Amino acid sequence: MSKTECTDVFKREMTEKYFDMVYRLALARTKDKSTADDVCQEVFLRYIKSDKDFESEQHIKAWLITVTINCSKSVFTNSWFQKTVPLSEEIVFTTPEKSDLFDQVRKLPKKYATVIHLHYREDMSIAEIASLLGMKESTVKSHLFRGRQQLKELLGGRYDYEF
Repeated sequence: MSKTECTDVFKREMTEKYFDMVYRLALARTKDKSTADDVCQEVFLRYIKSDKDFESEQHIKAWLITVTINCSKSVFTNSWFQKTVPLSEEIVFTTPEKSDLFDQVRKLPKKYATVIHLHYREDMSIAEIASLLGMKESTVKSHLFRGRQQLKELLGGRYDYEF
């Protein structure tokens, strides 16, 4: 197998492994399934086309998260997006608690929803989130604290659900 074929196989494996993570993050940031699909497609297209030498799998994961965040931001500045009206969508969950929690997290400001998503869904430490987002650890901690407080208020005091 040639080096190019090995690289293609490895990129395909990484795409399959991190697809759900990228999609969930895009959905949390864009709050729209079709826009999240577009962001996800753009992220993996950039990954497949990239000639970047990644140091480790953790580096690939961090790169994918960063590109997902940046692509999600750019969606809202696109002139096409500013002229569209989102369709009403319902996401179906197996348990009503997870549906309620997911809906409430989507209502949080992006800065809080992002750190909550990375911390609870992607199991990233505060230090990893700070490094990835270019923030101080104290800022990440305060965003987590404020996000949890707002989430607690949105959930009416019940926040013992698994994220």
